[in-house]
Amino acid sequence: MTDETRPASASGTFTFGAGGPDPVTITRLGFGAMRITGPGIWGPPADPATAVAVLRRSVELGVDFIDTADSYGPEVSENLIREALYPYDGLVIATKGGFTRQGPDRWVVVGRPEYLRQCVHLSLRRLGVDRIDLWQLHRIDPLVPADEQFGVIREMQDEGLIRHAGLSEVSVADVAAARAVFDVVSVQNLYNLANRSSEELLDYSELEGIGFIPWFPLGARALVAEDGPLGPIAQRLGATPSQVALAWLLQRSPVMLPIPGTGSVDHLEENCGGATVVLDEAAMAELAALPTA
Repeated sequence: MTDETRPASASGTFTFGAGGPDPVTITRLGFGAMRITGPGIWGPPADPATAVAVLRRSVELGVDFIDTADSYGPEVSENLIREALYPYDGLVIATKGGFTRQGPDRWVVVGRPEYLRQCVHLSLRRLGVDRIDLWQLHRIDPLVPADEQFGVIREMQDEGLIRHAGLSEVSVADVAAARAVFDVVSVQNLYNLANRSSEELLDYSELEGIGFIPWFPLGARALVAEDGPLGPIAQRLGATPSQVALAWLLQRSPVMLPIPGTGSVDHLEENCGGATVVLDEAAMAELAALPTA
């Protein structure tokens, strides 16, 4: 029976590195900590106290998987996570590196091994940990040989700086190439009801037991508006369109790990409630038939 005070727990669990020597089990519905920063994912939030409250409330609602990156702010998100949640009792804090920031909404990929190593060491310092439970390469740098980027990730695992590692915005071929160097336990691609361009990678991840973390899981505002395409289903189920969108993701695949982010406690509570929504076959078929990008 689901604890009504911890609705995220209704999403079930997933284990990174299942079958390996150091598995990590999380609740499938997590929290993405990008939106607790300023406009353009730049600088501090307008109200840091609210950001801290959102992070703490997420844990109260049953979330134990927090996804962030050193480039969110930059550094702001990781610092707020430490302020709000350290020492992370029972939590898995995942972070990413490989993006540099020059201003609001500006992102430049840098995958040189020495830079990736610096990313990890600085994230360790900001988060206050000796080892990162899940570190993900934010983007593969096309200007740096991929094997060099994968190789330094493996080195940092061997050195005990990274427990598990993953990739973001990649293809099946990218994952296969990386797996020749290190164990890829997660992938993080754009995916939602309106954009399913990563279906091939999702199917591959399910086959291989790799966690699939869909970023932008709720899609554009039009998708989850009260008068949008999810409205009739949501009304029938006594849910909100956002909850329907998250429920669809959770039912789409057992390796799906949605990380809806927000800077609002009210929106956080609504999102976590999506884990308790059960879509019947008719609803799943109707949602599957929606037009996509």
